[in-house]
Amino acid sequence: MRALAVAIFALTLAGCGGAAPDAAPSPSVLVSVAAPVRGSLPATLTAYGSATPSQSGAMTISAAQPGQVTSLSVVQGTAVHAGQALATFTVAPSARSAYLQVVDALAAAQKQRGSIAALVSQQLATSDQLVQADKAVADARTALAAIEAEGAGRAAQTLTAPFDGVVTAVTAAPGDRTQPGAPIMTLARSGAIFVTVGIDPAERAGVVPGQSATMQRLAGGDAIAGQVVRAGQMLNPRTRLIDVDLSFPAGALLPGEGVEVAIRTGDVAGWVVPHKAVVTSGGPARVFQDSAGKAKAVGVRLLLSSPDGDVVEGALDPRRPVIVDGAYQVNDGDAVRRVR
Repeated sequence: MRALAVAIFALTLAGCGGAAPDAAPSPSVLVSVAAPVRGSLPATLTAYGSATPSQSGAMTISAAQPGQVTSLSVVQGTAVHAGQALATFTVAPSARSAYLQVVDALAAAQKQRGSIAALVSQQLATSDQLVQADKAVADARTALAAIEAEGAGRAAQTLTAPFDGVVTAVTAAPGDRTQPGAPIMTLARSGAIFVTVGIDPAERAGVVPGQSATMQRLAGGDAIAGQVVRAGQMLNPRTRLIDVDLSFPAGALLPGEGVEVAIRTGDVAGWVVPHKAVVTSGGPARVFQDSAGKAKAVGVRLLLSSPDGDVVEGALDPRRPVIVDGAYQVNDGDAVRRVR
């Protein structure tokens, strides 16, 4: 029986041509590839801040006399034009009384001057007395002009906008009694609103006026083009960062809006590869190139990392594509096959 089994096995091998069973295919990783190219990508610095009026573009609206805010014509956030009414202000009775006293003093000085002039013509007064009378009239007129310039000559005043702008703060309410110079509201001049962001002091050297930037509202929306107009030279005592001011098209942002800013600080040159092609886990940065169906690891120095691509420096072979999808699944020498 054993001899019969051996014979049957021999015949089976003969019928198969005497070949052994096929060996199992070697494992490989499915990958996508891209060609490495020499080039450059923009380096950007990301910072956060908000739109605020510049110190030179803001003005506090106030009354030079004590009195009462009778009514307000605007609220915070209102866009105003030069000459537009902002508030009605009633001068305090005490200030009005002081104005009337100055008016009476001028009338008395003029009357006194007339009397002395008549006496001089009759040679009953000297020319020195007339000179003193003229001076008294001039002093009274100067005092009246000053108090009228402060608004005491009108019992009720209409406070108007000195320029086109936006009301950024209202600090008084109808009925409030205010002292001379007390703020009633603040205006920011149109075109004098900037985005102020804070950057790390270590990054200050790379930021200079004139650099372009892209702004994005934290609330969402389209990107806004901007430009660096000032980079501070000292730490902000509150944030402990360096303040950087950026301009933007008029009306694109409202005061107080929060924004994310990407400042373009220059260009970085080297090998430009897709961001997913650079492997940084499990050791130094490296990319894998497809070398005749085998993954070949190449150590690189990462110069710039961004969603638009990475810039690296290393001994890449420009004839071999870099592995993109699948780069984190392969090791040096692994068999790879490309996506068709």
